[in-house]
Amino acid sequence: MDFRYDAIVVGARVAGASTAMLMARGGMRVLLVDWAEAGSDTMSTHALMRGATMQLARWGLLDNLLATGTPEVTKTTFWYGDAHFEVPIRPAHGTNGLIAPRRHLLDRTLVEAAREAGVDVRFQTAFKDVIRNDAGRVVGATIAEGGVTRQVFADLVVGADGRRSTVARRVKAAAHTVAGNTIACVYGYFEGPVNDGYRWYYQPDCAAGAIPTNDGAHCIFAGARPGAMAVMLQEKGAQGTLEALCRASRPGLEDELAQPVSRPVVFRGEPGYFRKSAGAGWALVGDAGYFKDPLTAHGITDALRDAEILARAALDGGDAALKAYEFTRDGLAQDLFDVTDEIAAFSMSMNELMAAHVRLNKIMKAEQDWMVEAFAPVPEAA
Repeated sequence: MDFRYDAIVVGARVAGASTAMLMARGGMRVLLVDWAEAGSDTMSTHALMRGATMQLARWGLLDNLLATGTPEVTKTTFWYGDAHFEVPIRPAHGTNGLIAPRRHLLDRTLVEAAREAGVDVRFQTAFKDVIRNDAGRVVGATIAEGGVTRQVFADLVVGADGRRSTVARRVKAAAHTVAGNTIACVYGYFEGPVNDGYRWYYQPDCAAGAIPTNDGAHCIFAGARPGAMAVMLQEKGAQGTLEALCRASRPGLEDELAQPVSRPVVFRGEPGYFRKSAGAGWALVGDAGYFKDPLTAHGITDALRDAEILARAALDGGDAALKAYEFTRDGLAQDLFDVTDEIAAFSMSMNELMAAHVRLNKIMKAEQDWMVEAFAPVPEAA
């Protein structure tokens, strides 16, 4: 390991690996560190929206994921009680459909692309603290690898280390906006369901979904208000809660849980937030800087979009560019954040929920149009 880089990125998952890769493709010397082992999984329902597949295609990585057997999604079905609507996913912006690769595949693909671009990637390497100069500017990081603690210097330290971001704590990046609502959810992986695209099921007090992913499996999830979920988990356990909520969301969906290939994962709920995400020598990206409720399944799309905004700011250089990154991110994310917060309240009638999803669709299409214009020309794969 060298002791001087242009940037240190903490967190080697979607947001961090993408940011590091794009900075390195632009000519920066980048160190990417993560405390976890390479190839580990993480909590995520990983349904990618169009903006995410657009980014992966532009970066030359979508075909790599399709080659792993990740199925293409060409249809989404929304169920509101007993009423349902099918929405075809037509080819657009260089993609034929949507995908939902398992996180260990998506993260690995991005990390490998970062390595190919020249990033120095270090797993099982923990970030401890930032280093500041006499003026208070962040000029590097203290990290620990293999029992050895060392100081590494850089012009920029990026926190991409998730909702519990240590970087955010060390730079005292406070939340300036917090959502009023959140859901709790439980999910697992199951063989057997037929790939019929993304399926979303809604009732006044619960929701569920089925997401086709690798190896012929589906990620099947269900959500409810945190208080109701807590009671069910205590009474039924995670698997029983998933079965009960699937049945409540759409009778018969619970039958698709017959062949589990994983133990259920529980998210107990956490309100979304915007944190201050840029300062003198530091920035935050992904869930470290901005998080919203997972019910609208847009988190990975946000992370890939914001990775490129931040990488371009870093390549421009200077604190003003970092501040512009934060301003741009907040402007793009605010409407989606607000409508997600409304949906997560579980307070809408089915007609109101349908109207909210129409608004959500318009916001996502506007985001895609912005990305097409803002991100030209296409960064070439290394």
